[in-house]
Amino acid sequence: MAELKKVATVADVPAGTAKAVNVDGKKIALFNINGSFYAIDDTCTHRGGPLSEGDIEEFKVTCPWHGATYDVKTGKVLGPPATQGVARYNVTVEGSDIKIEV
Repeated sequence: MAELKKVATVADVPAGTAKAVNVDGKKIALFNINGSFYAIDDTCTHRGGPLSEGDIEEFKVTCPWHGATYDVKTGKVLGPPATQGVARYNVTVEGSDIKIEV
C-alpha cells in the first residue's frame, strides 16, 4: 500500500529548481515549477543520467548527460536519445512539508 513520505520542505526547493531525494531506496527528482511540485524517477532511461541536475524549461527537464527530455508532470519521454519514460509520483504539500507517495 502506498504511503506519504516527507522528503523536503518548500524552502528546500525554490521555484525553477529540482532536488534529488531518496525515498525507500528510490532516487527521485523533485521539481518546483512556479510553486507546484512534481516528482519523477531521477534516473534517465537512456544511460542513467541524474534528471534532478538537468536544465528545466517550463515542464520539461533535459538530462545533463545526453540530452534526453522528459515531462516533469507525467514522466513521459519527450525527446531522444531516451525511448522510455520514467515513473511519476504523487506529491502533497502539508504546511511547509513536501511529501511523496511511494
